[in-house]
Amino acid sequence: MSVQRQATLVGGHGFVGRHLDAYLRAAAWSCELIPRTDKEIPTRHLGHVFYCAGLTADFRERPFDTVEAHVSYLGQWLKSAKFDSLTYLSSTRVYADAASTSESASLLVNPGVAGDLYNLSKLMGESLCLQSGRSVRIVRLSNVYGLQMPEQNFLAEILSAATRDKHVRFRSAPESEKDYISVRDVVAALPRIALDSCNGIFNLASGVNVSNRMIADSLMKVGVTCEFEANAPLIKFPRIETQKLEAKFGNRTCDLVQDLPSLLQHYGEAI
Repeated sequence: MSVQRQATLVGGHGFVGRHLDAYLRAAAWSCELIPRTDKEIPTRHLGHVFYCAGLTADFRERPFDTVEAHVSYLGQWLKSAKFDSLTYLSSTRVYADAASTSESASLLVNPGVAGDLYNLSKLMGESLCLQSGRSVRIVRLSNVYGLQMPEQNFLAEILSAATRDKHVRFRSAPESEKDYISVRDVVAALPRIALDSCNGIFNLASGVNVSNRMIADSLMKVGVTCEFEANAPLIKFPRIETQKLEAKFGNRTCDLVQDLPSLLQHYGEAI
C-alpha cells in the first residue's frame, strides 16, 4: 500500500500556487495551502513545502512587503518549520547583466537601482536557504504563462488587447525578447525537483527566447493587427541555460508560439 505524499503550499493562492495545487491533488498528493498573510508557522510535520509566496509586478510600490515575503517570512519557515524538503521559487530575473545564466554564475546587482530590489531580495532568500542547513531546493523560474495569468503580466495584457480590440500596440521593440515557460511545465517539474535528493539551484525555463516580433507574427495570422511604438525600448533578456535540469530529468517544455492560439481562445471566452 503506497503512502500518500504530503505537500504544503505557502502562498498557494497565487498564479503558480493555484496550478501547482491542482496538479498535486490530481496526482493524489495531500495538499494544504497556507496564505502568505498567515504569520503562524504550523508545528506539525508539513511534508514537502513549496514556498510560492512573493510579489511580482507591484514590487516597486511595495518594497517592504517584497522583502518580507522573499526573505523575512521565508526565514521563519527555514528556522521553525518541520518538513522533508522546502522548494523556494526564485526568478531568472537575477541573471540581469550577468556574464552567464548558469546556476553557478556570479551575479550583478546594484542597490541604487529600483528594479534590483526584487533581485536582491530573491538572492537573499536563496542565500538564506543555502546557508540554513535544511533540505532545500531553489527553482529560478522564467516568465511563466498560462491560464489565469496576473493582469499585470506583459503577455496577459497582450492577449487581453488581442481578444478585446483585435489590435495590440507593443511598447517595446520588435527585437525585444525573453524566455517563456508554460505553467503546465512548471507544475510538472516542481514535485520532481522536490522529491529529488539533490539540494541546490535549478533553472526552470524553456532555454529559448521568444521575441515580440514572433508573438506579433503569430497574432497577425489569426486576424489581430499589431503595431510597435516608434523608438520603443529594446529589452533583451539573456538566454537561460537549462542543461542542469535537462541532464537530471530530461526536461522538455512547451512552445509559447504554438500555445498562443489556445491562450487567445481562453481570453476570448473570458470576456
